[in-house]
Parts: sequence; structure tokens; C-alpha cells
Amino acid sequence: MTLSQLKYVITVAEAKSMNEAAKQLFISQPSLSAAIRELEEEIGIEVFRRSNKGVFVTPEGEEFVGYARQVAEQYKLIENKYINKTNIKKKFGVSTQHYTFAVKAFVEMVKQFGMEEYEFAIRETKTYEVIEDVKNFKSEIGILYVNEFNQKVLNKLFTEYGLEFQPILDCHIYVYMWKDHPLAKHKEISLEELEDYPCLAFEQGNYNSFYFAEEVLSTYNYKQLIRANDRATLLNLMVGLNGYTLCSGIICEELNGSDYCAVRLKSDETMTIGYLFRKGVTISTLGLKYIEELSKYKDKALK
Repeated sequence: MTLSQLKYVITVAEAKSMNEAAKQLFISQPSLSAAIRELEEEIGIEVFRRSNKGVFVTPEGEEFVGYARQVAEQYKLIENKYINKTNIKKKFGVSTQHYTFAVKAFVEMVKQFGMEEYEFAIRETKTYEVIEDVKNFKSEIGILYVNEFNQKVLNKLFTEYGLEFQPILDCHIYVYMWKDHPLAKHKEISLEELEDYPCLAFEQGNYNSFYFAEEVLSTYNYKQLIRANDRATLLNLMVGLNGYTLCSGIICEELNGSDYCAVRLKSDETMTIGYLFRKGVTISTLGLKYIEELSKYKDKALK
């Protein structure tokens, strides 16, 4: 296995075409195909599956491509620092369920690193994609929750993917709604009181199992349920339809404004929010700073 072969794999995965990848790499298509086949024989897995419609990365190949990207990026860092002697552009990525405080922590992390050059990424996305992003090195850290209902399924997946979950904060369940919602002034709200209003939930795409739901109590038989795929749409539905969602109760008015509130749900359910990372991979300085910012919300979680 050579560094060149790893670069070939990465380029083919991104181009989804042997011909296009060969053009980008300035080599012939037969030479590229031969190098890929030789690598596949050496590592004992099929990285790519060929078809008339192009080249597709296999499930086993996805993990290998993730490792290849990490090796290539680390080599580039070493090359820039010790051979080219150029300034290194800092990189960091986090994937998260839809938590405003996770975005706020990202903002604070960026503010504290006054670097001239950097390439950061924050991805608010579906639960399974948070896990996949960390597994495939697309993001260094993933933010999600576990509770009594989903933890066995998720922990099994974490183990299978070589990931580790570290808890940050425990919290009760809150009803998040528009401040002028008819129930907004209540000290506590029951699910029965919410039956006349639509419950809002995040769409999970192909992985729509109850275990991957972003909202707790996902198996409850809601009379009215609306799914959406982004936070801005959910906030609009809260105002337009007096909708609500279930959340941790941590509010960031700096980002979402003061038009929303959280009211304790009458339930003994709790949730644990934490971060995912690859086992055996050292968390970067940027990652540690981000986790530090997240940890500040331990005291801000509503009791």
C-alpha cells in the first residue's frame, strides 16, 4: 500500500468515475484501474463497485476511504510544516443533531482561535449521519443524545463502528414552543394537554427508526405530527401552527431570539447529551476547546 494509492482511492471516491479521476490525477485510466485493483487485492476488500452508471464506494470501502483521507491529510500537514515550511490551515469539523447550544459552542470556539487561515465545518444533520460522519472522519466530533430507550441500539452501533460516546450533560424533557402558545405560561405540561397541537419532529430520511429519532418519546402515538428537515422550518411552524417539539430545555436566545420558551414536560424521562469520537484517535486542540465550550452548558440545563 502506498500513499499514491490512497490518493487514487480518495480521488475516485470523490469523482465517482474512473475516467474523471484519471484526468484529475494526470494518469491513464487503465493505470488507475490497475492500481486500485492491486490495492483491493492487498487489503482484501472491494473498495469500489463498478457499473454502467459509474463507480460506487462499497460499505466496506467507505470505512477504508475514511482512513485514507485521515492519512492523506496528516501527510499534507507534515509536508507543509517540515518540507514546504508553510503556514498550516487549521481544520475542524463537527456533526450534530439540531441543538442551538451546539452551534453556540462552535461560535465561541471559532472566536477564541484568532487564526488567519482555517477551514471549519458544522453540520446539523440526521442522527445516523452524525454517526456516519464521525465513523468516516468527515467530522472529528458528533453531538447526539442517548436515553433508556435508544442506548442499547446506539451503543451497539458505536461499538461496531469503533466509536466512543462521552456524556456531557443529563437533562429532563421540555416542551419547546412559541412564547405566545396557549400553554406557554404553564409550569408543567402533560402530553394529554398537548394533543390539540401538532408535534414537530426532524425528518430522519432512510433511517427513520424510532431509535434514531431526535426527539424523545418517539413511540408515543401523537394525534398530530409534522416532520421537517431543518430548524428554521420548525420554528416557523411553532409560530404559524402553535406547534411544539420536545427538547433538552437549553435555550440560546443569542441565536434563536427571545420568541421561544421551554416548559417542563410531566414525565420521568431523561436524556443524556454527549459527544462521539473515534476510539484510538487523539482529539485535536480545536476539538478539546469545542468540548470545553459544550461542557459549560451543564449548569445551564433546566432542572
